[in-house]
Amino acid sequence: MRTPWSFLMTVLRGGSAPRRDDNRERLASLPQHYSQFDMALSWEIRQAGRETTVEGVLKNLRYAHMDGIEIWVAVVDAAGKAGARSACFIPHQIRQDEIAPFSVKLPLLVETGTLLRFTYKYQGADGGEGGLNWPQSFDGVVP
Repeated sequence: MRTPWSFLMTVLRGGSAPRRDDNRERLASLPQHYSQFDMALSWEIRQAGRETTVEGVLKNLRYAHMDGIEIWVAVVDAAGKAGARSACFIPHQIRQDEIAPFSVKLPLLVETGTLLRFTYKYQGADGGEGGLNWPQSFDGVVP
């Protein structure tokens, strides 16, 4: 029989099972990856109906906090010109080492080998007033 004290300690600890961090697991396990000094992204590409969804997670690697994060994905044609594009906006602040999900839906199906141009933008700050508005772009290929 448990004493009231041991029961209280079990409740306060939340049991002995560790909590899972699904976003951290997804950052490591999703098939596509990109990392720069400020942000790491991992994603997968899924197609359903007449849409392509780029779904993943991002991690703030550099700043005390990031605000106004935008993730843009554009389809790039053979001539290097960006065509159809869509965006995802992260409505809350992301602190350093925090991971947040994102999802971008393109209004068309993309084929294997298609080039996608990712652009992310944010305002990063290390405290105090102001901050740095930063855009960054990179290309990825649909597997």
